[in-house]
Amino acid sequence: MTSKPDFSALSARHLRFGWGSLLVFVVLGGVLEAMHGFKVDWYLSFGSETQRLMWRLAHAHGTLLSLVHVAFAFTATRCSTEPRVASACFIGASVALPGGFLLGAFGGGGGDPGVGIALVPMGLLLMLVGVAACLRSLRP
Repeated sequence: MTSKPDFSALSARHLRFGWGSLLVFVVLGGVLEAMHGFKVDWYLSFGSETQRLMWRLAHAHGTLLSLVHVAFAFTATRCSTEPRVASACFIGASVALPGGFLLGAFGGGGGDPGVGIALVPMGLLLMLVGVAACLRSLRP
């Protein structure tokens, strides 16, 4: 009888990454809410709609991807083959997606985001590959 592979170190890494990044993005969300609630002029001024949208998208995607890491940490313990590709892709996506939105808030003009937004499609691709690799690792 073959023993089940032990991916507990990988699982622990994603639990730490997930909960740590969740803390960062919850704080970001709190700061954004506080600036809106206290009517911070430079945050609410006309012409900064794109910047606010990019920050909200960074917060939302970062928060969601943090929870993906927590779910992946538990999924990794059920994998039949090492989910190393999925692990790397999820970490890359967690940097590229919210990072692209954060960087896209700067340097744009006329309602367009800055060049940092170019990281977002790369993050999406990493996320898709990660999900497919995770699914493949779960095959019996």
